[in-house]
Parts: sequence; C-alpha cells; structure tokens
Amino acid sequence: MANPPPYRRLDAARVVASLTQLEARIRDRFPEAGLARVCADLATIARETSTRAAAIGRRDWGLWIAIVVLLGLGTAGLVQLLRFVDFTKTTPDNVYTLVQGIDAVIHLVFVMGGLLFFFVTIEDRLKRRRALRALAELRSIIHVVDMHQLTKEPASVLAGGAPTAHSPKRTLTPFELGRYLDYCSEMLSLVAKVAVLYAQSQPDPVIVDAVSDIERLTTNLSQKIWQKIMLVQAGPVGYHGGPPASKGGEET
Repeated sequence: MANPPPYRRLDAARVVASLTQLEARIRDRFPEAGLARVCADLATIARETSTRAAAIGRRDWGLWIAIVVLLGLGTAGLVQLLRFVDFTKTTPDNVYTLVQGIDAVIHLVFVMGGLLFFFVTIEDRLKRRRALRALAELRSIIHVVDMHQLTKEPASVLAGGAPTAHSPKRTLTPFELGRYLDYCSEMLSLVAKVAVLYAQSQPDPVIVDAVSDIERLTTNLSQKIWQKIMLVQAGPVGYHGGPPASKGGEET
C-alpha cells in the first residue's frame, strides 16, 4: 500500500522541531523563566509520544499468537466434549442425557463466544489504556502552562499601582508580557498537536474523544490568554512598542 500524500498526516518530527525552536526562543527572551523548562519537558514528551504512538499503531503479533493458541485449545476441548455425546442411541435415558449434553454444549458455545470477543478486543483495550494514560500526562502539562500565565495580568503592568506584601513579582514590560503570553498560547497549541498523534495512530473512538477534549481545553485557555494580549496591545505602550521583529520577519 502506498504511503499517504504529505500534509495529510501530522508529522511528529515537525512537532518536536517546533517545540525545540519554541524553547530556544523562550530562553533567548527569558533566560531565567521556568516556562522554558516546561517547554523543554514538553519537547521530551513529544519525542516519547512519537515512539509510543508508532508502537500503539502497530499490530502486536505476539499477543495475537497467544490468542490463537488459547482459542485453539478451547475449540479442541469443545470437540473433545462432543465426542462423549452418543447421538445414535434413542432410548429414553439416552435422549435425556443427549438433551442435557446439547444444553451444556450451547452454554459452552456462548462462553466461547464471550471469550472470543474478549480476546479479539483485548489489544484495542490495552492500546486505549496506554494512550489515555499518556493523554492524562498532557492534560497535566496544559495546567502547568496555565499556571505560568495565571499571574501575568496586563492591568497590573499597564495601570501600575503599589504592590501588596503578597503580590507576585511583576518585572515584565508590556512588550515582554505580550511575548510571554504569546509563548504560552503557542505552547498550548503544540500540546494539542502532540495529543493528536495518538488519535492519528489509533483512531479509537474513546481516544479520539479524549484528544478532542484536550483540544477544547487548550483552545479555551488560549482564548483567555489572547484576551490578555489584546489588553496589552491596547495599553499606553502596547505590545508593538517593544523591539522590532527579527530580520527573518518573525518575532521571537
């Protein structure tokens, strides 16, 4: 089967490269910021996700061989049981025994059907468990990113005012605040892209729903961050009052 055309699947290597570049941009702008360490950790998770997603998408032939062996043993046991039923005698005692034997065989067939369904679906359930565990880790990263931008309030930076004894330290200029918030929004978007790698490799409905939930969460948080960015842009100095963009045309 031919490989799918490019740009129809999310490239894990490009996601990792984007996170690595974002980490470098954060360190260039904010060398001491914990946000850069969060981004570095996320890049590591993205590399691990690339391997995990590929493993989840592959068929586990060892498991299937074990399933076939177990089903073969169960079928052999059923055939062996049928050999003890004498279908030739028509005496009343034998007819009663025959009816009991058929009833037992029917029940055994239902049990075998249930076991067959269990064994056939066990691989998908194991893959689903692994993917959901990894997606839960990504949800934690999302909330960590949200915690980093939680105290970055444009009103406090633009309006000024004397801090209280327990106020968080606010040393960022309006331009730096806008860049910091933009980095947080970009990181949230990349977290969603990492999550999509699992749904791409294993399009299980439960996994797809979990990934969609992560996308909704990152979108909602990013919208709140952009509300802050818009306030910074509308401030007396403004987001665009800082240093000019780089020569390549992209602001870092």
